[in-house]
Amino acid sequence: MTIFLKNKHTLRVDDFYFKCCIGKAGTTRSKSEGDHKTPKGNFKIQHLYYRKDRLKKPNTSLKCIEITKNKGWCDDIRFPKKYNKLITVSEHIKHEKLLRKDHKYNLLIPIKYNFKNPKIGLGSCIFIHLTNNYKPTEGCVALKKKDFLIMLKLINKNTKIKII
Repeated sequence: MTIFLKNKHTLRVDDFYFKCCIGKAGTTRSKSEGDHKTPKGNFKIQHLYYRKDRLKKPNTSLKCIEITKNKGWCDDIRFPKKYNKLITVSEHIKHEKLLRKDHKYNLLIPIKYNFKNPKIGLGSCIFIHLTNNYKPTEGCVALKKKDFLIMLKLINKNTKIKII
């Protein structure tokens, strides 16, 4: 199964087409940290992270991990061994908070861009996550909750995302 990002507004999963949004600056083959671009390429996806305090465990074959207050995603170029990885939150390490006040990370799936042996500065925290308004992201792919829940029923651990 492959998820296709057909253009900056359309995600296709099997025979389903979902409206989505991507990075403010569009897509790129030469991503860098903070450039507001969504990386082009063919990538595996990781597990589903979800907010148990806000919704029940979704119906999916993906491994599900609860988001707790001590979980973050490292985007700190000073820590090469932790860069672009799930970490235990520390005030000394710059990170993306997974437990947010807004809804965006109630459900999220990391896209395995710059994932295995990550290169510092090439970009981190590239997720499929939620949106309410389709405003451009910092580089992620975002869709409405109802569409995200449908997608979760269709995909599995072998699913890839192709960003054109």
